[in-house]
Amino acid sequence: MTTLAGTRHIVWDWNGTLLDDNHAVVSAVNTVCAEFDREHIDIDEWRAVFSRPLLQCYERLLRRSLDEQDWARIDVLYHDAYRELLDSCGLAVGVPNALQDWAKTGRSQSLLSMWFHDELVDLVTARGLFELFARVDGLRAEIGGGSKAEHLRRHLAAQELEARDVVLIGDVLDDAHAAEQAGTNCVLVTTGVTSRAALERTGRPVVDSIPEALALLAAA
Repeated sequence: MTTLAGTRHIVWDWNGTLLDDNHAVVSAVNTVCAEFDREHIDIDEWRAVFSRPLLQCYERLLRRSLDEQDWARIDVLYHDAYRELLDSCGLAVGVPNALQDWAKTGRSQSLLSMWFHDELVDLVTARGLFELFARVDGLRAEIGGGSKAEHLRRHLAAQELEARDVVLIGDVLDDAHAAEQAGTNCVLVTTGVTSRAALERTGRPVVDSIPEALALLAAA
């Protein structure tokens, strides 16, 4: 386990961490629910059921087993509905100022997301954040839903970073699991689709905002 005091580089998550997209996520999930005759849910219900792998998550949500055809259909339904609301998604409280302040310390930061790479680059660029990151990596696959751990390992290797020098800041349990498997530290924020109680059970530090996360690193 690394310590926060040794942090030289931050790997940021995007959806639910730097991007405030909860309303778009719930709306897109409800598009899937409607198609599968499941009643609509709210953010608290999604937080209660959300986990990776996403296939099993949706099987619990929809109360049925899902085959490959179902999963491909869900993937299209969700992402089409989510994309329609992307323009209405703002940045999390404290962004970009907190990221700019980190950059002024001379330490580095990068972005790793499970959102599709080409679209991610466009989103980050449109919001004026791209130049703040040493590297931006998204998902390079047609259908998402896998684990973030291997993506994190490749992301670190591409930058020749030592895991002990890195902290991953994200909003879901998969971020904590990825950090554990890659050997980095992790700070979790309650801004996304996972409840505080679930985040705290990981044993990782949990905060309520991006500025609080960076204050934690500064105090270490």
